[in-house]
Amino acid sequence: MNGVKALKENMATPDFIVKGYLGDLSDDELMMRPVPGINHIKWQLGHLIQSEHSMVEAVCPGVMPPLPEGFAAKHSKETAASDDPKGFLSKDEYLKLYDAVRAGTMKALDRTTDDELDKAGPESMRSYAPTVGAVFLLQPQHWLMHAGQWAVLRRKLGRPPLM
Repeated sequence: MNGVKALKENMATPDFIVKGYLGDLSDDELMMRPVPGINHIKWQLGHLIQSEHSMVEAVCPGVMPPLPEGFAAKHSKETAASDDPKGFLSKDEYLKLYDAVRAGTMKALDRTTDDELDKAGPESMRSYAPTVGAVFLLQPQHWLMHAGQWAVLRRKLGRPPLM
């Protein structure tokens, strides 16, 4: 197996976890904070979608689908404290954007060779993603890190573990 194929296969785990964890949660539940100081899931979804979009676009310009007007601003650090549901999208809208952005990431991987994975990552990301391959590898890791926080809310709500 080559590096690109391994990265593509690695994207399947967050797909399973994200959709499994969110499947039985309502829009109102996605606005809940399991403990003070944790961002609600809707903000996290926007943050994750925006992050993947911008990071992959930086290493493969022109491949990512457009995000809705003002999407990045709605999911900035400044909006993380907002509990106003009107400032966020519906679960279905987030999941559609997740699928579109992930399809863009897969398209970018289709256009990337194993040799290109070893090239330096964008200067602004080199402290945490020193190569193009590291930028791609960060995508599933980032989603899974946040999904670990969602497991806390699920348990607080009495939902069963995913597996």
